[in-house]
Amino acid sequence: MKKELFLSVWILCMYSCFTFAAEPITPNASKEAKALLNYLYSVNGKQTLSGQMWAPFGNMDEISTVYEITGKYPAIRGQDLISERENNNEIKLAIEWWRKGGIPTVMWHWGAPSIGEGYENSKKTIDIARCFEEGTPENLAMWSDLKRVADHLTVLRDANVPVLWRPMHEYDGGWFWYGKGTGEQFIRLWTTMYDYFTKERKLNNLIWVLCHCGTPKADWDPKGYYDLAGADNYGKGIQRDMYLKVQAIHGTDRPIPYHECGTIPDPDESFAENGAPWSWWMLWHTSFVTKYDRAELKRIYNHEKVITLDEVPDIMKEFGGK
Repeated sequence: MKKELFLSVWILCMYSCFTFAAEPITPNASKEAKALLNYLYSVNGKQTLSGQMWAPFGNMDEISTVYEITGKYPAIRGQDLISERENNNEIKLAIEWWRKGGIPTVMWHWGAPSIGEGYENSKKTIDIARCFEEGTPENLAMWSDLKRVADHLTVLRDANVPVLWRPMHEYDGGWFWYGKGTGEQFIRLWTTMYDYFTKERKLNNLIWVLCHCGTPKADWDPKGYYDLAGADNYGKGIQRDMYLKVQAIHGTDRPIPYHECGTIPDPDESFAENGAPWSWWMLWHTSFVTKYDRAELKRIYNHEKVITLDEVPDIMKEFGGK
């Protein structure tokens, strides 16, 4: 009897250690964030999670369109806090997706502070140094933007929804305002956001995801301030070179996501020897879905190496601990 009890306790301890092997970088991370991160680690190198970006404009719903073509829903749903008038709905959809058993990822096309929101304004140029000079238009706008977005993320926290949080994407590409300065300036922007969100606003539901461009730069690395790091481009193929460049900077022990793509990496090639076993990929919205080869999209979504919504386990039950 004692032996059986000991064995049961040992198995429980081993399971707990496995379940919480990966600790989010966020202090006092929520149990949902812990569970989600550990799920990502559990499938790393074995399978890849399907993802689809959604947009509020256009005459179609990307998620429904994927289902109509493939008979499957993506595991990961992408939202963008690009427009304040749409942001409440973006958050609502992220909550619904988690409750449906899926995984939400949220990005932010951050318009250059003092210029305004939107995609075009995210590509404008400002003097980043002025964001840290108290009282300047850039400084006031930066803090106003951070507060506004933190308010939206707080709704997710209070709903117990973990988020793959991907701010300042493609940061080392040089086309968005936050990538037009120096690596040091970007790191300061990133850590400022991180400190405000985690320490002051207590957003403990975020998994911080760093997003390189297709040619990652090692000297733009805010070490110790993110959970996962990946990259994106819109080329064809499995993008093994991009995968290896991310791995060279961030190590081989983290899941590596392919944040945005126009062509989904072939799962057979990705998981072959000398492949690129991405943790997840996310096809971009609108015409990237409607113009995709329907037979190929169906093949990929029904591939044994690709996890779809119906194949995502009960993350809290299996990875949430007690």
